Amino acid sequence: MYPQIRGRRLRRSEAIRRMVCETRLSADDFIYPLFVTHGVDVRREISSMPGNYQLSVDQLAPEICEIVALGIPAVILFGLPEHKDPTGSEGYARGGVVQQAVREIKRVAPELVVITDVCLCEYTDHGHCGVVDADGNVLNDPTVELLAEMAVSHACAGADLVAPSDMMDGRVGAIRAALDDEGFSETAIMSYAVKYASGFYGPFREAADSAPQFGDRRGYQMDPPNLREAIREADADLAEGADIIMVKPALAYLDVISAVAGAFSVPVAAYNVSGEFSMVKAAAEKGWIDERRVALEILTGIKRAGADMILTYHAKDAVRWLSET
Repeated sequence: MYPQIRGRRLRRSEAIRRMVCETRLSADDFIYPLFVTHGVDVRREISSMPGNYQLSVDQLAPEICEIVALGIPAVILFGLPEHKDPTGSEGYARGGVVQQAVREIKRVAPELVVITDVCLCEYTDHGHCGVVDADGNVLNDPTVELLAEMAVSHACAGADLVAPSDMMDGRVGAIRAALDDEGFSETAIMSYAVKYASGFYGPFREAADSAPQFGDRRGYQMDPPNLREAIREADADLAEGADIIMVKPALAYLDVISAVAGAFSVPVAAYNVSGEFSMVKAAAEKGWIDERRVALEILTGIKRAGADMILTYHAKDAVRWLSET
């Protein structure tokens, strides 16, 4: 009888399809990005990312309660400071907006995993991910020192994981050493180890007000054609103490996610980035695609490729959609 129930017959029944499903999405797979800004009573929708907002710290509680109620286990925070300067000093200030947000989230929902983005691009007046010299070159070593200081300030506020996204050389090792020296050996590092110089980041730069004021970031982000380089980058960050490896973006890099997941026995995260999200939203608004069907298909593909966790702006909707199936 077994040969007679293979293939087409298995696909006839919805119940049987669920029984033999190889890849399953759930709320536990998702990390929801949040943009926190200075001020009071701010809830500003991001025009290129419908349904996502820049929120002041006093507006976080309702958002966090919704996220917890949906069963999403984690958020990642990006900050919009009141003032920017050449070294991004508000990024590592103990009273910075992300540090305030971490404390507020832990007050409202201590069980929610809080991840913080560790990068200077949102805080510098030039928009690059590090300190620059008079010629506009990003200086690796001075930047790494500030990133380590930023990571410690996030851990002091209560962050569970810090996520360096700058792509500077040696920053994972420096952050690990700084955290350990300050008594935060249990604070984990989710490294943006494999971050490509992608055209899919456009809407995020509006959301985080982080567009470079000159040049671009190709000098320190990865070249999209390269796959073997991704393995080298991930291996280097793991050697320095990373606990989780991230691939960013996700949709055009499913082969990279698969290769990284196959090469290393550590959790792999994938960032379903702003441009991927906004394309789905825009096409759905035009009536060209079914938003729910396409978004879930994309997220399933990312997980099928090997991602253990997915950072996605679809997270809240995806959980609701999954509960209806």
